[in-house]
Amino acid sequence: MFRAASENRAVLNLGGIANVTWLPTGGDVIGFDCGPGNCLLDRWVELHLGTPVDLDGAWASGARADPSLLERLMQDPYFALPPPKSTGRDLFNEPWLRARLPHAADPQAVQATLLELTARAAAEALARHCSGALRLIVCGGGVHNRALMARLRALLAPVPVDSSARHGLDPLLVEAAAFAWLARQALEERPSNLPSVTGARGARVLGAVYPP
Repeated sequence: MFRAASENRAVLNLGGIANVTWLPTGGDVIGFDCGPGNCLLDRWVELHLGTPVDLDGAWASGARADPSLLERLMQDPYFALPPPKSTGRDLFNEPWLRARLPHAADPQAVQATLLELTARAAAEALARHCSGALRLIVCGGGVHNRALMARLRALLAPVPVDSSARHGLDPLLVEAAAFAWLARQALEERPSNLPSVTGARGARVLGAVYPP
């Protein structure tokens, strides 16, 4: 749905973890987790405001990111690893964050820094591995964080940054649609992996079917 024969594109999924898919007009598709998406932002705002999300990034927008904290967070070795790679909440979690916080850190400034971390990690991954992208299509819950989308647009300008809704699929349905496709491939015993994405030695049928 998102590939175009005339335009190199990238897709950024802002779920709990952020992941990138590179869709060039020619050559291999690649995809990998680039770092935290909403997981740290959601956990931090829940701890300090008691809400499940920072709606529109409003709390983060009320403070400035801490440059020294951002640098410490970005020094995690994961960010420099080449794809294929994947990560999750087993790495980017509250203990990971607290181990890098300065003494008496301002909670709102931490939220602003986490937003910048998510945007910066994605932008740097795109620059490093998807250079030549003429458009970024964003899906996942993070699309609804206006402050986060604004930072992505600022960091990636002049590359257009679109919601997947503009390309025919609601941003909250992209992952569900992908898993439905994976399920169909498994039921029909068709390969569903791309070795250029996963690092596998060849095409594989993924998943398992358990009759009721």
